[in-house]
Amino acid sequence: MLFIADCQARLAFDLLANTWNAVTLWALRHGPRRPGLLREEIGGISAKVLTETLRRLEFNGLVARHTYAEAPPRVEYELTDLGRTLLPAIEIFGDWAHTHADEVLAAQDRWEIAPRDR
Repeated sequence: MLFIADCQARLAFDLLANTWNAVTLWALRHGPRRPGLLREEIGGISAKVLTETLRRLEFNGLVARHTYAEAPPRVEYELTDLGRTLLPAIEIFGDWAHTHADEVLAAQDRWEIAPRDR
């Protein structure tokens, strides 16, 4: 299989390659959330980056945006059925990271301190 620019595998990898995509999808797994609550649950994400991430996920059909005609206006985001299909893959990646994070960090440390010919 070639990973050409428009192949389906690259589409999937691109969706999960952005750190905030997977984190935001995972944060929405329990139901609709307002942006402020999402920022609290995610931690470390700016309002600007969260907005960009939500728009990207909405563009890809993974998240739905709901606006309510209230004063002040209220907005919530929730996973679409398509977005929910990514949760098992995200969980598997999270499990892998939990199991192997120390090994990855140790490899990074070795890289930083070892003399190398690169």
